[in-house]
This record gives sequence, structure tokens and C-alpha cells, in this order.
Amino acid sequence: MAIRILDESAGKIVLIKLKGEKIIRGVLKGFDQHMNILLEESEEVSEEHSKILGTIVLRGDNVVLISPPPT
Repeated sequence: MAIRILDESAGKIVLIKLKGEKIIRGVLKGFDQHMNILLEESEEVSEEHSKILGTIVLRGDNVVLISPPPT
């Protein structure tokens, strides 16, 4: 089920919560069976500011939550 949702979210903006309370938003470009995630046009978001990160790879063991785009 999770893989299907990620497949459907490819090319769209997703919100990802990491360990340590960081939240990253970006365009989902790819992922693997370990939930390592490739994001483009990514940024770290918080209540005070956002920090542009560009293209990044997130290690799956740091991912707490992935929020797909609204349908």
C-alpha cells in the first residue's frame, strides 16, 4: 500500500517529517525499498522560515512520516 501511494505521488510535492522534528517539502523524484527518497526543489520548512535545499537524498531510516499531496 505504501509503495502504491509513493508511486502515485511521483512528480508531485510531498511533505516529509524526519527524526529530530525536521520537516522537508519537495518534489518526489524517486525512492527505493528502504524508503530512501530523492527530492528535487526541496526546502526545510519551519514556523519561522524555510531554507532551500535543492536536490537531496533522504535516508529511509530517518523518515518518520511521508504526507502525499492532497487528492
